[in-house]
Amino acid sequence: MVTRVRHSPIIASTTPAGTACHDARMPASGPRHATSVAAVTAAAVLFATTGTARSLGPDGADAWTVGTWRILVGALALWAVAGSSPKPGRVNPASRRVLLLGSIGVAAYQPGFFIATDRCGVALGTLIALGSGPVFTVAGEAITRGSRPGRRWWFGTFAMIAGVALLGAGDDSAGVTLDGWGALAGLGAGAGYALYAVATRRAIDAGVGSTRALAWQFTLGAVILSPGLLIASSDGLSDVDGILMITHLGVLTVGLAYFLYGVGLRHLAPATAVSITVIEPVAATAIAAIVLDERPSTLGWIGALVVIAGFSLLTRRDGPSRQAPRAPRTPTPTPSA
Repeated sequence: MVTRVRHSPIIASTTPAGTACHDARMPASGPRHATSVAAVTAAAVLFATTGTARSLGPDGADAWTVGTWRILVGALALWAVAGSSPKPGRVNPASRRVLLLGSIGVAAYQPGFFIATDRCGVALGTLIALGSGPVFTVAGEAITRGSRPGRRWWFGTFAMIAGVALLGAGDDSAGVTLDGWGALAGLGAGAGYALYAVATRRAIDAGVGSTRALAWQFTLGAVILSPGLLIASSDGLSDVDGILMITHLGVLTVGLAYFLYGVGLRHLAPATAVSITVIEPVAATAIAAIVLDERPSTLGWIGALVVIAGFSLLTRRDGPSRQAPRAPRTPTPTPSA
């Protein structure tokens, strides 16, 4: 599939406080919570450079090829960071199974997102993928941890999703097409994002370093996607522009971005972390305005303000979330990397 999304400020990455679903077993102090929110927000800003980087890269490369090389280079960058960090305990068989499931989520998000934006248009495809991610994450958290988000999480998250919808509606170049397969791919992307967010947090709780957990998932995800390289186009990737694009996408939008995302996941519930990254289209719009000289419409600016308002509500710190009754578990220390 040749998917090319050019000059679209709303494009997301190959991208979800307070009563907003904190983990009662590992409460975050005020400074720690603020640091975690800042880390995930910085990751979302890095994710937001993906669309602009692709717009400035070669035209001939297939999205599958770009995505596969992106997560492979990103995995190498994550391993470089993990290798310089204190070694956590050995990965036990249960954690290996969790990380394998997470890698399937990594592999599902990449093509799912681009298929959705190709068949439904950038605005609707992005909205489906980003909007469904937090909902799938809440479902995963409820099943695996028995946690439920409070009203503030719901209000903040849905305000951000509504803002993304307005932002997309204000993008005249985005285009909207209601396509069943595209919508299904977008939902698959959201489910994949949720899967590796929940898997990463489960691995952290089991004593695996956040960076190492993400490195394993992205490595296995690249292996899962690699057979597609045999048929997908790689035109232009060996040129200077192609090498620079893949380096940027791999090192910055995966290596550095997911290192920061992992830092946030050490003290934020996955549902909160996934929802915070919904701010990404606003950052992408700002980057496109600066780099590509694209300006959103008035409706787009209103959408951006709604996203920011939802973000502010979502990231306010309060007490821990309510937990459904579960068998007692002995908390494990959170590793440093």
